[in-house]
Amino acid sequence: MTLTLQANAKINLGLRIVGRRKDGFHRLHTLFQEIDFADEVTLEEAPFGGVTLEVTGPYAKDIPADETNLCLQAAGLLEEQAGIHDGVQIHLKKHIPPGAGLGGGSSDAATVLRGLNLLWKRGRRWDQLEQLAGQLGADVPFFVRGGLQLGEGIGELLTPLATRLPHHVVLVMPPFGVDTAWAYGQIAAQKTFAEPPAFDRLIMQDPIPWEAFTNDFEAVVFPRHPELGAIKAALLAAGAVWAGLSGSGSTVAGLFDSPPNIRNLDQHFPDCRVVLVSMVGGAEHSLDST
Repeated sequence: MTLTLQANAKINLGLRIVGRRKDGFHRLHTLFQEIDFADEVTLEEAPFGGVTLEVTGPYAKDIPADETNLCLQAAGLLEEQAGIHDGVQIHLKKHIPPGAGLGGGSSDAATVLRGLNLLWKRGRRWDQLEQLAGQLGADVPFFVRGGLQLGEGIGELLTPLATRLPHHVVLVMPPFGVDTAWAYGQIAAQKTFAEPPAFDRLIMQDPIPWEAFTNDFEAVVFPRHPELGAIKAALLAAGAVWAGLSGSGSTVAGLFDSPPNIRNLDQHFPDCRVVLVSMVGGAEHSLDST
């Protein structure tokens, strides 16, 4: 049996760093929004056992195919937890650039968990898969259900939100990434944290006060990469109702009430990859193996 699934990316609609835990991890307050910009994960039963990974696609050369890959870790985790040793070949086609703040690696891992739950007929519930996902990384649990969710803690405390935003999303992806550890290090050096606005309540207002959805990483990333600040300004000038970094970058996302002219935007950002995508509603992934 072979199963092919889309591993969708995410953007952050605002991201506030609200504190630091004793273990050094930062606590955050953000809205995760799933978008239909995706890697492709194909799971194929292997008759001789074992788990293997093949990576292809535009960013294959940037992705390790060894035990450090979260897809292999996800498969091993479900194998161990379920007490089974069925073989599977994982084929990962990478379209989401690494280091872009779009959560590609985390989404791939969550998609492997969901897919193997179906392929191996494990019957795990959403909450059980999210618990497993949390062992792989702080933002992996979000991708189990996706949609629009409030993320707190280190990103693993999730509250699905019923609202569905109709906006069109433009992603502007520069030809470089931003190191997340470096960005958090810059935040840590500030040693002061502000009380965040309640993004989950603000997103329900009509009209939405988009100016409140700020990203604390911009204060440290934009001085080092001023072209990212210029991209944000250009998106707003082009009619975006909101624009900002996704995660710690390097992708800058813009929300539009109607589809913008991508050709014109391409001319503004000649060195970047520019794509128009849509938001995805929550819990649209199937857990039904029938």
